Amino acid sequence: MIDTSMGNYQVAFQRSMSDPNGFWGEIAELVTWEKKPTIILDDSKAPLYRWFSDGELNTCYNMLDRHVIAGRADQPAVIHESAITGKSSMLTYAQMLEKVAKFAGVLRMSGVVKGDRVVIYMPMVPEALIAMLACARLGAVHSVVFGGFAPAELAARIDDAKPKVIVSASCGLEPNRIIEYKPMLDESIRLATHKPDRCIILQREQHVVELGELDIDWNTAMSMAEPTECVTVKATDPLYILYTSGTTGKPKGIVRDNGGHAVALTWSMKNVYNIEAGDVWWSASDVGWVVGHSYIVYAPLLAGATTIVFEGKPVGTPDAGTFWRVIEKYGVNGMFTAPTAIRAIRKEDSNGEFIKSADLSKFETLFLAGERLDPDTYEWATEHLGVPVVDNWWQTETGWPIASNLRGLEPMPIKAGSPTVAIPGYEIKVLDETGKPVPPGTEGNIAISLPLPPGTLPTLWGDDQRYIDSYLTVFPGNYATGDGGFIDADGYVHILGRTDDVINVAGHRLSTGSLESVVATHSLVAECAVIGVADEIKGQVPKAFVVLKSGSEIDPEVLQAEIVALVRRDVGPVAALRDVVIVPGLPKTRSGKVLRKTMRGIADGKNVDVPSTIEDASILDILRPLLRG
Repeated sequence: MIDTSMGNYQVAFQRSMSDPNGFWGEIAELVTWEKKPTIILDDSKAPLYRWFSDGELNTCYNMLDRHVIAGRADQPAVIHESAITGKSSMLTYAQMLEKVAKFAGVLRMSGVVKGDRVVIYMPMVPEALIAMLACARLGAVHSVVFGGFAPAELAARIDDAKPKVIVSASCGLEPNRIIEYKPMLDESIRLATHKPDRCIILQREQHVVELGELDIDWNTAMSMAEPTECVTVKATDPLYILYTSGTTGKPKGIVRDNGGHAVALTWSMKNVYNIEAGDVWWSASDVGWVVGHSYIVYAPLLAGATTIVFEGKPVGTPDAGTFWRVIEKYGVNGMFTAPTAIRAIRKEDSNGEFIKSADLSKFETLFLAGERLDPDTYEWATEHLGVPVVDNWWQTETGWPIASNLRGLEPMPIKAGSPTVAIPGYEIKVLDETGKPVPPGTEGNIAISLPLPPGTLPTLWGDDQRYIDSYLTVFPGNYATGDGGFIDADGYVHILGRTDDVINVAGHRLSTGSLESVVATHSLVAECAVIGVADEIKGQVPKAFVVLKSGSEIDPEVLQAEIVALVRRDVGPVAALRDVVIVPGLPKTRSGKVLRKTMRGIADGKNVDVPSTIEDASILDILRPLLRG
């Protein structure tokens, strides 16, 4: 039995539940306020709760100005490492402040004022961060759209956010190709009903474009602008809008406020990730996703740390040792990435030879999130890296972890398959379909008691009712996460996947996540996906698609028999897994999530649109006959 009844964690968690005003009021002292809040939790419009509602601050000031004032002017703030171009660069806190203040002047010169929206459609370059912080400096609301999103997706976001200005670049870089942004941007503006006043274009030397009537060159604009001071905003004013990927119809714009966001993310860097001012932190994600917003841009700089902005892939740029060389080069203390990235590395370097050749003496912790961390990946990374491998569970909506192993507050024993325990502020429940709590160890729907803690979404952009209908009505008094799982007898949270990733086999509800965790234990399997396919007798049966480790060879029938035996042993005959298909790869989003819903749709014979978020659409062409077979 793991004892979590005493210690810093339990004290903090219990206080966050019994005295949220006192708990978060004290943590708010980590932030520099123009006007300190006297109202901590504002429940006057419940279930639309707000935090620090009478406080005033500026997020950019807290990320740059105050660190320069405190003596960190010459400390590296942002390191840009491009595995594709082979180039790297560094900006100190003083240099970042200078550039951000100047670009805020560019936006002001373009007519942007507090409350206006700015869409940012950029690759992984420092200018993306500069644009985001410049918006925060002015009190403008940025909406970053993943670079390379299709024109229709970008147009939908333009129409919803109604930006005064769009900031973009001439191109993005992939390992074997250049992605031309300008034609997609031009087409999205043509498709959109709303038209921006101006587009600011960063010209990259790999692909220089001709500018149009709405466009101005980034460097030209910077040469004309005057630096701008911080604009004070209310804690409840929006900092950014981030649209959930894969939306259809009107996009769902997650709103993040200024005050609660600054408080929660500042606290999280030390208490969850054990990263302090002066440490080097690397979140190997993209600024277009929530991980990039929170842990490439905002949290590290709020904490006074050094953040790495990485352009490239974990393998193939040039090989599976890229991550470890970057960690060695900059003395990275902590890293955040997706399990998919580690599985890709493991597939190419199963014995960890690249890890052995790198000096990782300063590396303390690997954090993984974005999708379920299967035990096999956890065990491989733990064995070869020799540091704690920590699962995180959170969502675009929450903006920071719901459950984790709090390495700074109180490190706990790690269990494979669990992100450990609820973060203070999050009361996690597991409920049945009627909303009643289920016993420990029983799978169910995961919900979080209201109010959610600071830093989470207070609403959706321009649509309070849609927020209530989407998240707060399924289990009244709770936020419905849409994820399924269980809490074990030790209080550890286990996430098994989206609740729609549940199949019904002859009346038995089975989580595809639990099946995948067993399939992944086979010694030759690098990664896998299990989906439910129609069966005229049982209603649904599971079908497993597996990617083998590099260099592995096995008779498909032998592999199928071995995996079926594993599932029968660990899940039981009720799982009825009979079909195992070897595939060259799985369809994924650019952030690394497997497109299981797309796979299910193809298997069901539906006409499925290829999501614009897909990393490699050609893999679907290979899978279609296998999915429908």
